Amino acid sequence: MVQKVTSSLDGKGLRVAVIDTGWNEFIVSQLTQGAIGTLARHGVADDDIHHITVPGAFELPLAVRAAAQSGRFDAIVALGCVIRGATPHFDYVAGEAAKGISSVMADTGVPVAFGVLTTDTIEQAIERAGTKAGNKGTEAAAVAVEMARLLPAIKGEAS
Repeated sequence: MVQKVTSSLDGKGLRVAVIDTGWNEFIVSQLTQGAIGTLARHGVADDDIHHITVPGAFELPLAVRAAAQSGRFDAIVALGCVIRGATPHFDYVAGEAAKGISSVMADTGVPVAFGVLTTDTIEQAIERAGTKAGNKGTEAAAVAVEMARLLPAIKGEAS
């Protein structure tokens, strides 16, 4: 018989770091509010949510790595917003943030939900921070909880 490994959105007992950026704060603050609210709705206690702010998306991988290596967190939510401009700066920042965060997960085994908006315009960012396209911070927080529950299930451990 096929055995299906499932996850849950029960955040009770989980410790989660929400690491966001100060850059594009008017967008990122909406993502952060959405993430923290979602964690609370899924049962993560206020004392188990740690909010950390770094200057920009380029700095996210270093802070995410430090949090993952600390052993204090079951999952991490990385939030930011990089908006394309007239120079290639966007490509370097967005690409390095994504690669760096991905390597933290591979190296540490700690789930990191990628909630960094990479948009062409401010309007697209606003849409993804709580208007037409939903709130990507909310989505990232739910992914963090689900992955924190899924990994122990894959390993056959109680979560």
